[in-house]
Amino acid sequence: MGQIMASFITKQISYEDDCLIIVNKPSGLLVVPAQGETRKDLTAHLNDYLGSGGKNIAAYPCHRIDKETSGVIIFAKSKAFQHSIMEQFRERKVKKEYIAFVQGKLAQRQGVLEGYIQGAWPYNRKEKKKFAQTRFRVVGECSSFSVVRVEPMTGRTNQIRIQFRDFQHPLLGERRFAFARDWPLKFRRTALHAAVITFVHPVYKQKMTFTAPLAQDMTDFLKQHGMNRDILSRL
Repeated sequence: MGQIMASFITKQISYEDDCLIIVNKPSGLLVVPAQGETRKDLTAHLNDYLGSGGKNIAAYPCHRIDKETSGVIIFAKSKAFQHSIMEQFRERKVKKEYIAFVQGKLAQRQGVLEGYIQGAWPYNRKEKKKFAQTRFRVVGECSSFSVVRVEPMTGRTNQIRIQFRDFQHPLLGERRFAFARDWPLKFRRTALHAAVITFVHPVYKQKMTFTAPLAQDMTDFLKQHGMNRDILSRL
């Protein structure tokens, strides 16, 4: 099973050079270890991959996406390269776009969600609320859910999930920031996919853009609900 998983992870590498590895992370896989988790995380799998090639280097994640979220993620091959990319994140020079499936039809076809957010209930009252801003655009809809292209303009943890909850349109499959039983349409995970990332290469200083095709479970869900190929082509 370990060799099968390692081979699968290798196939998810969409770009690699002496500085970086770009990976299309599958849903259900942590980026870094978590307490009590026994399965290997993505970083460990990439380190196995690098070690199998006899390279005396390691993989360093430059950012994170949730375990349930699928999509593109950047790894560096040194702490210096990692620091360079993370500095771009801090300076808001990295552009990320997501595809989200949200409950119901949105009254606005596009707009910006903004405000001070706090996480799941019960809130930690010692935790300071933080300002978050997210741009969105509806690219498809049916009677019970909408397909939304999302660009977080700030980098708050879980801001897409929290802000759409506060907007009364939580993500399909949301179980942490909303009560799943309150919504009739179900999905086996949080329906969020990191589709595009744009940043400047730490050495070549060129702007680079990478995309990850929509995860298969989300594609299958669209087809099951009658979404046509035209919508898929707009994602």
